[in-house]
Amino acid sequence: MNPRPRKKQNRIVDHEFLEGIEAALQGGRRVRRRVDGGGWLHLERLLPFLIVVRRSPLTEDDGFASLVTAEGSVLLAPDTPGDQRWISQVVETVGRLAVEAFGTFLVLEVWQGEPEGEDNPVDRRPGFRVFHRQGSGAGATADAIADSLTSLRVHRQLAKVAVATRARVARTGTTAVIGPSVQKRIGAQLVGIEVRPIHRNHENGELFPVVLRAMRRGFSRALRRALFDFVRTRSTHRPEHFHVLGRRAIVKAVWKVDGQLAAIASQYDFLMNVTPANAGPAWNTFRRDQGAVPRLRYRPLPFDPALLKRDLYQIPVERVEDPALGLLFRQKQAEMDRQLTMLVDRNTHRFLPGSMALYGVLPDRVIATARQILREVGPSKREEPSGGRIGAEAFRDLALKELEAYAPHWPGYEPSVTIRNDIASGLMVSRGVLCIGEDTQIPAKRVDALLQHEVGTHVLTYHNASAQPFQQLRVGLAGYDVLQEGLAVFAEYLVGGLTRSRLRVLAGRVLAVDAMLRGADFLRTYELLTEAHDFDAKTAFSITLRVHRGGGLTKDAFYLKGLMDVLAHLKAGGQLHPLYVGKIATDHIPIVEELHWRGVLREPPALPRFLDAPPVQARLERAREGLQVLDLLPR
Repeated sequence: MNPRPRKKQNRIVDHEFLEGIEAALQGGRRVRRRVDGGGWLHLERLLPFLIVVRRSPLTEDDGFASLVTAEGSVLLAPDTPGDQRWISQVVETVGRLAVEAFGTFLVLEVWQGEPEGEDNPVDRRPGFRVFHRQGSGAGATADAIADSLTSLRVHRQLAKVAVATRARVARTGTTAVIGPSVQKRIGAQLVGIEVRPIHRNHENGELFPVVLRAMRRGFSRALRRALFDFVRTRSTHRPEHFHVLGRRAIVKAVWKVDGQLAAIASQYDFLMNVTPANAGPAWNTFRRDQGAVPRLRYRPLPFDPALLKRDLYQIPVERVEDPALGLLFRQKQAEMDRQLTMLVDRNTHRFLPGSMALYGVLPDRVIATARQILREVGPSKREEPSGGRIGAEAFRDLALKELEAYAPHWPGYEPSVTIRNDIASGLMVSRGVLCIGEDTQIPAKRVDALLQHEVGTHVLTYHNASAQPFQQLRVGLAGYDVLQEGLAVFAEYLVGGLTRSRLRVLAGRVLAVDAMLRGADFLRTYELLTEAHDFDAKTAFSITLRVHRGGGLTKDAFYLKGLMDVLAHLKAGGQLHPLYVGKIATDHIPIVEELHWRGVLREPPALPRFLDAPPVQARLERAREGLQVLDLLPR
C-alpha cells in the first residue's frame, strides 16, 4: 500500500529541510520524512542510488508505489509541476553526498506505463521498458537493469523487457527528475523504468492485488540485483550481498501483524489437539481384542475455531509493505485457517483432504526412497537394545541437564520438562517444553539421538527464535514441520544414533500414509506394515495410529522428505546454522537469508552443542559431499 502522509509530520522542503537530510546522512542516521503534497523520503543510510516514484493520479490509489517501498533509498513524490523544484533539490542533495562518498550516483525513476490496446484477462505477462538518454553514459547501467528484469516471472509468465533511449528520461508529459546540467554537475546517471500495468484492469479500474503482490516480490529482487551490480562495478561501495541494499527498518504495521498472528496461534496447539489422549489404552484394547479397530478419543477444544478464524482475518496483513515479510504473514494466515478447519473436522471424512491441503502432495521420490529402505533394510534382532532402557524420569533428568547447558544463551530461560499421562509412550515438544509420556521406555543406545532430536533441534529452535524480533519464527512459519523434523532426524545421524530400525520406521510412515491415501483403513494399514514389511505389532500399531489420527494425518510421511531436503540443501552448498534460527520451511531459507543480510534477523544465539565434536564434523563433511538416505546408516 502507498504510505499515507499525516499532516503533522509533513514538512516544506526548504534550506533547513535539506540541511537536516545532509546532517542525518553524514551522521550515518536514517532519514524518514514526509513532505507537503504527499511526498515521502526514506533513506536507510547513504547509498549510491535513489529510487524515485512520482505518483500521478493514475497511480495514487492502486498500490503501484509499493513496488519500491521495501528498498533502502526511496523518494515518493507528487507528480505536479509545482513540486518539481523541491524534488530536484532533494535528489541533488542526496546525489552530491553519494558522489562524494562513493564516486557515483544513480537516479532510478520508476513509473507506470499507459495501457496498450484492450485489456486481456489472460495476458498478465510483466513488461518493462528501460530508458536512458543518448550520450549520458548510462547505457551500460540500463542494459544491466534490463538483463536483471528478464528473469522476473509473474504467475509463470516471463517478463518482456526492452531498452530504449529518450531525449528526456521521464514519463510522457512530465519533466525529468533532474536535468542534464544537474546530472553533469554532480556526476549522476539517470535511468527510467516504465512498468506495464498488469495489476489492474485499465478498462474499469479493477485491481488485481494478488498480481500486484507477485509483481512486488519479483520486481524487488530483480531491482536489488541490478542495483548491486551497479554499486559493485561503478562505485567504491562494497556490499557483501544484494540484499544488504534492502530496507532494515521495520514499521509498526509489521510488529502489529506479527503480534496478532502470534496471539491467535498461542490459543491452540494443533498437534496436541489431533493426537489421541487414549493412545496407551487403545493399544491395550487392540492387543486384547485381536485387532479390533480402537476408538480414539481427543481433548475437548478450549476455544471456538470459528471465532479464532474471525479474528484471524481481521488482521490487516495487506498493510505490510515489505514483500518478504508480507509473504510470510500471508502464508501463516492461510495455514492457521486450514488448521482450525481441520480441528473442527476431527474424526470426519473432511479431515484427510484438509491434511493433504496443509502438508501438500507426497512426492513420488519420497515414496520410492521409502520402498528402497524397506527393501534393503530388513528387521534385525541385532538391534535389540543392549544396555537396557531408561524410563521417563531418567530421561527427564538427562534432558534437564542438556537444557541447562543452553540456558546461558537464552536470557531469562528456565529449563522445563514435563511428564504427562495423556501422550502415551513417546516424546513431544509443545511451545518449547519437552513433554514425555509417563510410560516411555527408551533404549540406552538411542538416548543421545533422541536428546538431540528433541532438545538439540525442537527446543533449541523455539528458544533461538525467541531472541529474534518476529514471533512467527517461534510459532513456526507456514509448513515448518517438514524441515524441522528432517533437521531433527539429521541430528540423530550426526551424533551416530540413526539406527536401521529408526530409518525403517520413517519409511514405514511414508508407506502407511501412501496406503491411507489409496483408501486403506486402520486395519489394512496395520496389516500392510506387519505382513508386507515385517514390523512388529506394537511398532506397526504406533505408526498406524499416528497416520490415522484425527481422520488421516499425513504429517508423518514428511519426516523422510525433510531429511532428504536437508541432505539436498547441504549437497548444494547450503549452510546448516541458518536452519537453527527458528522454525522455518525449506522454501523460507532464501527469505531468512535475505532478512539476515538486511540486518532484520540476528544470528541464532545458540547452535547444537554436538556440532563441535570431531566425529560430528566428519559426518557433516560427508553429508556436504553428497549422501543418499541409506548412506546415513552405520557401515
